[in-house]
This record gives sequence, C-alpha cells and structure tokens, in this order.
Amino acid sequence: MRENERSDIKWLFGRAVRKRRRELDLSQEELAERAGLHRNYISDIERGDRNPSLENIQKLAKALDTKVSALFISYGVDDASEE
Repeated sequence: MRENERSDIKWLFGRAVRKRRRELDLSQEELAERAGLHRNYISDIERGDRNPSLENIQKLAKALDTKVSALFISYGVDDASEE
C-alpha cells in the first residue's frame, strides 16, 4: 500500500469504481465498453494511477448505473476531505 493511500482521492475514487463494478458483476472490459473508454484506462483508475476528467467520471457513473454523487458519497470517496 502506498504512503497516504487512504487519503488519496484518486485511490478512493478508484476503489469506489471497482466496488460498484463488482456489485454489477462487470469485468473491466465490459465497463470500458459501456463507458466508451479503454480497458487500460479503467484499470489505471481503479489503481488510483489516473486522475479522470469530469466528463469521464460522468461516463463511468452512467456505465455503472449510478449517479456521480453516489460514487463519491456511497463509497466513501468524500472521506478524503475529512482528513
């Protein structure tokens, strides 16, 4: 685990995407196809190695059948701001 990983907004967002994707029983490839993004990009997001644009966050939320706000609130991404 990287230093400061728990408070890294990119890592927390990636964890939220992975958790929601798994709830829907989707592969990274299936999610990428739904969102119109590359599978490697999805992998990078889930590892916290990418800082996705607002447009791509919106695409991901739609592909994950959820709201952008739900990705942040329901999966603990907003917890990073409390530290």
